[in-house]
Amino acid sequence: MEQEINLQVGASQSSSSEKKVTGHPSLWEDLGGLSRFRLINLPKIVDPRGNLTVAEQLKNVPFDVARVYWTYDVPSGERRGGHAHRTCQEIIIAVSGSFTVEVFDGTCHQTYHLNHPWQGLYVGTNVWRTLEDFSSGAVCLVLASELFDEQEYIYDYQEFLSIVASHKTADQKTANPKGV
Repeated sequence: MEQEINLQVGASQSSSSEKKVTGHPSLWEDLGGLSRFRLINLPKIVDPRGNLTVAEQLKNVPFDVARVYWTYDVPSGERRGGHAHRTCQEIIIAVSGSFTVEVFDGTCHQTYHLNHPWQGLYVGTNVWRTLEDFSSGAVCLVLASELFDEQEYIYDYQEFLSIVASHKTADQKTANPKGV
């Protein structure tokens, strides 16, 4: 359910000064445990002077933002990512241009084409991600829940598969402790 709000800019009430804000009013209320990755729409303020999108921690970003980084000037045919995070959550945004993000949580593979600066891909912990097919001039902005820590990254795909398999086993035992 997308919400649109009309705002007036300055003292003038003319239609040329009207802005529209779109976004999900309770974006994160149903995220809890349902998905380790999800495409989200951040608020988009439409204005004839230029559009604006806002990301606010704990409002439309479900975590405290500890780090922001961006990737740009990616040569044609190159891939980025190729890892998972043990504790870090991220929102990946194509602030300019476009690229594709493939995610895998040990059960589900999904591919997202990011090409709108008001959309982001929420990627939770223990999700393998690969970014590719960068358009010329693409800029990938990432909001991260953790400061950089090399030990927090999982670069080995086989190690990643072992970790998610062990989490599945632990989840199954918790859901069915008597093995019934």
